[in-house]
Amino acid sequence: MDIPELVLRIFLGFIILFTLTRIMGRKEISQMTFFNFVSAIAIGSLAANWITTKDLSILNGIIALSGWALFTLFMSYIDIKSKKARKITTGDPLIVIKDGKIMDKTLRKSRLDLDTLSAMLRQENVFSMADVDYAIFETNGMLSVLKKEGKQTMTKSDMNIPPSLTKIYPISTEVIADGRVLTNNLTKLNLSKNWLDQQLKQAGVITPSDVMYAEVQQDGSLYVDQKEETLH
Repeated sequence: MDIPELVLRIFLGFIILFTLTRIMGRKEISQMTFFNFVSAIAIGSLAANWITTKDLSILNGIIALSGWALFTLFMSYIDIKSKKARKITTGDPLIVIKDGKIMDKTLRKSRLDLDTLSAMLRQENVFSMADVDYAIFETNGMLSVLKKEGKQTMTKSDMNIPPSLTKIYPISTEVIADGRVLTNNLTKLNLSKNWLDQQLKQAGVITPSDVMYAEVQQDGSLYVDQKEETLH
C-alpha cells in the first residue's frame, strides 16, 4: 500500500466513523450497555483493519462499516419497541442494597465486590453504607443511590418544613412501560389491575396504551407520563 492510499484511507476512516457515531446517537458513548460495548469494539476493529489492510478495498470497507452501523440502529429500534429485547441486549437493573442491607447474591451476580461498591458509593457522595436505603446497579454500569431519609441533602423546599408523606412502599415502582402494564410489579405491591384502571381514569387516561411510563410512588400515589401523541 502506497502512502497516498494510506492517507486517503485514514481520512475516509475518520470521516466515516465520525458520521456513523453522529447517526447512531449519543447512547453509544454516554450509556454504554453490553450491546453498545460490542458494537463500538466491532466498528473500531473494522475501521482499523480497513485502514491497514491492502486486500480490503475502500468500497468494501465503507460497505462493512455502514452495514454494521445499520445493524446497530436496527437493534436500537427493537430495544425501543420491545421490553423483552431490552432484557436480552441490556439486561435488568440489579438492587445491590435493599432497605439498608447488602444483597449478597445480587452482588455476586453483578460481579461486584465490596471495595468496588464502596468506591461507587463515594462517587455519589456517600461515604458510609449505613447511610444507604437503596442502591441499584444500572445496566450502563452506573450506581443509583437513595439515601436514608435522615441522611438526604436538604433542599430549598425543605426550608418550608412541609409535612412528610406517608411511606407505604420502600421505593417507587414502575407499573406501566411503553403502554404495557407490568402485572408482576402490581402483584408485588398487592395492587390489582382494577386499582390501576381507576387511578388512570382519575388522571384522565382512557387506556394504559396511552401511557409512556407510570410508577407507584412511595406514598401510594400514581405518577403518570402520557405519550406525546395522546396529549392535546
